[in-house]
Amino acid sequence: MAELVIKNLHVSIDNKEILKGLDLTIAQGEVHAIMGPNGTGKSTLAYTLMGHPSYAVTEGEVLFKGRNILELEPDERARLGIFLAFQYPVAIPGVTVANFLRTAINARRRAENHEDKGIPIPEFRKMVKAKMEMLKMDPAFAGRYLNDGFSGGEKKRAEILQMAVLKPEIAILDETDSGLDIDALRIVAEGVNTLRGGDLGVLLITHYQRILNYITPDFVHVMLDGRIVESGGADLALHLEEHGYDWVREKYEVVNS
Repeated sequence: MAELVIKNLHVSIDNKEILKGLDLTIAQGEVHAIMGPNGTGKSTLAYTLMGHPSYAVTEGEVLFKGRNILELEPDERARLGIFLAFQYPVAIPGVTVANFLRTAINARRRAENHEDKGIPIPEFRKMVKAKMEMLKMDPAFAGRYLNDGFSGGEKKRAEILQMAVLKPEIAILDETDSGLDIDALRIVAEGVNTLRGGDLGVLLITHYQRILNYITPDFVHVMLDGRIVESGGADLALHLEEHGYDWVREKYEVVNS
């Protein structure tokens, strides 16, 4: 079973250190939620794991399938089995959802075999139709331009469809609940719950407990000052919802005083 192992990760942006020695292990089949106030480094962690060039790793390593992925380009990390669902997905006018998905699948296939001619169109259509049915999506969605004119909920559902088609082993969801109303949140959460299981490990980054009403995590972690300072089960998120982060901050300050 594949694990994503983060060891003593230090990351800076414009010479300002954001992550200050973060440790975390995520195995396939597990759902980990990371919570914390604004500015603690949650999204920095997500973008660093996928190789965003603005984030400089100054120390530490991230191991997946026996490789330090920090040495790999973003597309290599994706082909290895890591997926990032963006907080603010970008619109790509002129490129349909279906064409985008087929291009992504073929890129992965050709990386494994340069002579691969790509997934046959009938096979691709059958697969996408099955995934959309599983996620309770209108088939017409596949013919729309990717994220162009999409509502917040539609953008997030498009990300979940990408997960379903590309079948990553580790999925990082960066504030998937951002900007969603309750109905859209419930639909997106149902999609994640449909995909979660033995082959998929999930890192769910969120400010609020509300998405965890629909996606029950196996582990909850609290980030402060660029580190994970508290971990527990799903009940920890409920405690944070009721009591906020002050008690964690006070505990952290006492430990480090």
